[in-house]
Amino acid sequence: MVRWEPGTRERLQAAALELFTERGFEQTTAADIAAAVGVSERTFFRHFPDKREVLFDGQSRLVDAVVEGLRAAPADAPALDVVAAGLRAGAELFPDDLRGWARLRRAVIAEHPALLERERHKMAGLARTMRAALVARGTSEPAATLAAESGSTVFSVAFGQWIAEGEHRSLAELQTAVLDDLRSLTGTTPDRGTV
Repeated sequence: MVRWEPGTRERLQAAALELFTERGFEQTTAADIAAAVGVSERTFFRHFPDKREVLFDGQSRLVDAVVEGLRAAPADAPALDVVAAGLRAGAELFPDDLRGWARLRRAVIAEHPALLERERHKMAGLARTMRAALVARGTSEPAATLAAESGSTVFSVAFGQWIAEGEHRSLAELQTAVLDDLRSLTGTTPDRGTV
């Protein structure tokens, strides 16, 4: 077994997704994933607490990027424009070369109710964090909750479009389009100085 090699975490993620796709999530063990990469099962558990978390790794990076984007928005920006700034910052974590991996990941998650529940929990966590950041900026309730929940929904809808076959627009472009659709539903327009 290889004791250490650069990129072990990424290789474990790639192997896990391949095995989940070929064999199924339930039929794949952490030991299978480790063996596919040529490392010990202990090495797998040094990187991930369980096989489920291979699919959800990066959540904290996304939340941190979104919050940083929220904090960097102009102080006088409306709540939805602040959320747009946060989503734009988060979109930078999704380059086009990640799209194929994200499609496969979504397909694996869609087949398992427990994974779907984890995905929903992840999105709820993003909304809670955005709400707290908005409140910290001085946004009152219920505007903070409405903007944060809307932002989470915009991210989810845009992400679903981003991974669709044949889609070539960036996640940031799709988020802007979805947010524009939301604004048209509510009869509001963005402050183009902040979005």
